[in-house]
Amino acid sequence: MDTVKLYNGKKMPVMGFKICKNSDEEKAVQSIVKAIEVGFRHIDSAAGYENEELVSKGLKKSGFPREELFLTSNLMVDKHVYSNVRDKVEGILEKLGTSYLDLYLIHWPLDVGTGEDWDKENLETWRAMEELYEEGKLKAIGVSNFSVNHLENIVEHAKIKPMVNQLMIYPGVTQNDVREYCKKYDIIVQACSPLNPLNVLRKEDRIREMLQKYNKSLAQVLLRFGLDLDVLPLTRSAHAYRIEENFDVFDFKLDQADFDYLFHWRHADFTESDDQNGEPPQIS
Repeated sequence: MDTVKLYNGKKMPVMGFKICKNSDEEKAVQSIVKAIEVGFRHIDSAAGYENEELVSKGLKKSGFPREELFLTSNLMVDKHVYSNVRDKVEGILEKLGTSYLDLYLIHWPLDVGTGEDWDKENLETWRAMEELYEEGKLKAIGVSNFSVNHLENIVEHAKIKPMVNQLMIYPGVTQNDVREYCKKYDIIVQACSPLNPLNVLRKEDRIREMLQKYNKSLAQVLLRFGLDLDVLPLTRSAHAYRIEENFDVFDFKLDQADFDYLFHWRHADFTESDDQNGEPPQIS
């Protein structure tokens, strides 16, 4: 799989696979094995689902060398502040059976318990992540769902600026201001939930024409849209055929008219971020 280079020189695959919340443990393990088999090299362990031990089983079962994989995890909203970060990271490393993470993210800029102090809490959290990065336990550090004002707080006050910002990006929510800010500071943008508008878009005649034109599924077109927007899509599925399908997006590009249609498409069910309060985008 192609990679992009983070500003620290670390290479990151252009598309990732995120583990679904799944009560069927064997199915979850098999989804990881299948993802690696078809070509995914970036595995997001989705810390909120507490899937690390299942991910570890899947990685071992795949037989693929650890050093050729890119493993991501994140700090959930109830674990902010300096004192929590090291324990959380070391716990994740132990469960995954690895000595380092390729990328670790602050999952959300506002702590559930004390949201009004997000600026101080994010900086304390970030300072702990910087230390773990300098120790080599984290090979890259970043954020998730950060609007411009949240990013400015870290960029202007921290020693190390974020390397990645994972955002909700898809037709209807393109986050232009945040993407422009990230581009200015060499922060790679990753797109989580890239298939969010799938059920709404599939009803449109223009979209059906597009699918016939490219001989691709709507999921593939939406993933390709993300790649053509220069963001890194993060996919997930527990079904083998969908995992294969989601990876099969590197043999075509959207023409300009189709890209523009998706870029400018808007729907009342999907909203951009609240610029006044700097809150991440929500689904209505």
